[in-house]
Amino acid sequence: MQLLVTGGAGFIGSHFIRLVLAEHPEARVVNLDKLTYAASPANLASVEDDPRYRFVQGDITDAAVVAEAMAGCTHVVNFAAESHVDRSIHGAVDFITTDVLGTWVLCDAARSAGVDRYLQVSTDEVYGSTEGRPFQEDDPLRPSSPYSASKAGGDLQALAYMHTHGLPVVVTRGSNTYGPNQYPEKLIPLFVTNALDGEPLPVYGDGRQVRDWIHAEDHARGILTALLEGVPGEVYNVGGSNERENIWITRQVLELVGAGDDLIRYVADRPGHDFRYALDSSKLMALGWSPRIDLAEGLASTVQWYRDRRDWWEPIKSGEFREFYQRQYEERLHAAVRS
Repeated sequence: MQLLVTGGAGFIGSHFIRLVLAEHPEARVVNLDKLTYAASPANLASVEDDPRYRFVQGDITDAAVVAEAMAGCTHVVNFAAESHVDRSIHGAVDFITTDVLGTWVLCDAARSAGVDRYLQVSTDEVYGSTEGRPFQEDDPLRPSSPYSASKAGGDLQALAYMHTHGLPVVVTRGSNTYGPNQYPEKLIPLFVTNALDGEPLPVYGDGRQVRDWIHAEDHARGILTALLEGVPGEVYNVGGSNERENIWITRQVLELVGAGDDLIRYVADRPGHDFRYALDSSKLMALGWSPRIDLAEGLASTVQWYRDRRDWWEPIKSGEFREFYQRQYEERLHAAVRS
């Protein structure tokens, strides 16, 4: 088995690559990554000298680069994506380019190469918001942000290649993921690092939005199960069955850091903010997968990782991230309400 993993220097992708190399000694991995702001080779420092691993820097929209990286590969797993809702609201072009056009380039190359399996990594956000039962794989897609719309476009592009060209496509849709190495624009790493520095935690609206949380290791394991055991043409939800309000997560983070609720600032909500995400993952569980990491245990170990790894996140937060943070939150924080 030789895998082309795109976006493997990012958050979930790096967890996936480490998992594959640890559990499948016969596997080889080619990691094609553009190294945008949210990716870092440091996420794969533990395997960079492994002879079964090769890194290629490049863009999935570049057909020549993709073809070279895919040569000889039997499986393709596409993690490469622009993935932050707030950034997509500021400007959607990069999301459409990577998540839709890039997916098309990959699918076309995979068809030409005759790969055994192509897996498209997607998100629960393509379903929109639910007020009833958790989403199942055959529910309609109702994306409500430029990000989720671009991911839905990628899903449909990949599945269309299955229908039209016979490309053996599997799609996974994961719930909100947390754990080590996550770029600190996302809720948990942002709030952990802010709390460690005594900075305010900007909570959108009243903080009552509900998300289903899954640890990155469990998410990576679910994707690997779908890749090896899933049926071509099928979609598999990968959820943690840990629905929590954002304000609950916020207070758990503060407690684990040892900070008080006085750091909470309720700020103007995100436009079009979905209220609740929830996934029914029974279809993937029928293949033998289930999440292993308890939310309390996972949050505690994640907070400890960020406490121990200031060397990883402090340079990030002093760079491009600072400009984004000020643009996204400065005005909101001026008008914020304390907890």
